[in-house]
Amino acid sequence: MQTVNIHEAKTNLSRLIEQAVAGEPFIIARAGKPLVKVSRLDAPASAQIRRVGFMAGQILVPDDFDQMGGEEIERLFGDEA
Repeated sequence: MQTVNIHEAKTNLSRLIEQAVAGEPFIIARAGKPLVKVSRLDAPASAQIRRVGFMAGQILVPDDFDQMGGEEIERLFGDEA
């Protein structure tokens, strides 16, 4: 694994990131002492990805959902439309 000092990392950050994404992690050091390891983030597992419709079948929406509260709304705001 490649070790680079902070100045070199700043100078070549784009190239180093491309290498890390390609699967070649590197270490950034200060005065020869390792500080951080930079490596590629793996894509989340399919179980971690939230999908639209993930609660399908678990929630019941009444057929008259768009009519609910209509009488109260009309009473509050009147029929001035």
